[in-house]
Amino acid sequence: MEIITNTTDFYLEKDTAVAIGKFDGVHIGHRRLLEEILACRSKGMAACVFTFDPAPAVLFGQSDGRELTTKEEKRLLFERMNVDILIEFPLNMETADISPKAFAAEILAKQMNTRFIAAGNDLSFGAKGQGNAELLRKLGPELGFSVRTIDKVCLNGQPVSSTYVRSRVENGDLVTAEKLLGMPYMIAGKVVHGRRIGRTLGFPTVNILPGESKLLPPNGVYYSSVRYNGRSYRAISNVGCKPTVTDERNMVVETFLYQFDREIYGENIEVYLHEFRRPEQKFDCVESLKKQLEQDIAAGTRWQYAP
Repeated sequence: MEIITNTTDFYLEKDTAVAIGKFDGVHIGHRRLLEEILACRSKGMAACVFTFDPAPAVLFGQSDGRELTTKEEKRLLFERMNVDILIEFPLNMETADISPKAFAAEILAKQMNTRFIAAGNDLSFGAKGQGNAELLRKLGPELGFSVRTIDKVCLNGQPVSSTYVRSRVENGDLVTAEKLLGMPYMIAGKVVHGRRIGRTLGFPTVNILPGESKLLPPNGVYYSSVRYNGRSYRAISNVGCKPTVTDERNMVVETFLYQFDREIYGENIEVYLHEFRRPEQKFDCVESLKKQLEQDIAAGTRWQYAP
């Protein structure tokens, strides 16, 4: 997958089918848009995702910046979905002030050779967000592209949106979040060294630091799985700051993998959170922590994944 980032100066020679949006969470509604552009590959077009960096809500102070999917996670997912080109368009006060018509004519038509656009009904772009799917449809014949508007995808009568997914994650309802995302909630990162407390207790773990921009569910223990080196492993994870062994407040995702005994420091893994087990708690001693870990790990062996 070709990634164009940190520049407005680019040109795509091949005809493109484009999906425009924030794509936070890459949920089942977003996937419906992606299906449309991926289908155009059979017509000789490149499947192109156009997104903004940072998101408009972040630039204008309407968001705390926490994301369901980080930039690195989006790249991973788009590549896995066979997207050909990802444009992370730099958004600042100057680029945010581009008129909708200029955006369509100069960027979509001229720079990107756009021939097809898949758009949600809530699409907005250009100065003050005044551009929408209807404007693109009107401009399309003159600029050489067609537009297909996709209705909101609903789950159990509820429109699927990043806001809805966010609410489920923040409430620890990872089961519903998985249905909305079309996959379990993912936290991807590089394995870092921890305090090795788990190893001394007989439960070696892998640790990743999610970063401040990653939206996390409530601190606690979750039934999980890990993708590493193309394989999937059953696991159980703690999301939190390990209050029994440290007073630091740094957030860590600490994971015990069943039937896995390799050291993989510095390597990338993906942790998928399936279901909440219990809140994180501070124990009065390490021995009490060990007993609870034994119970958690035993429960994980009995837990049945029901996607």
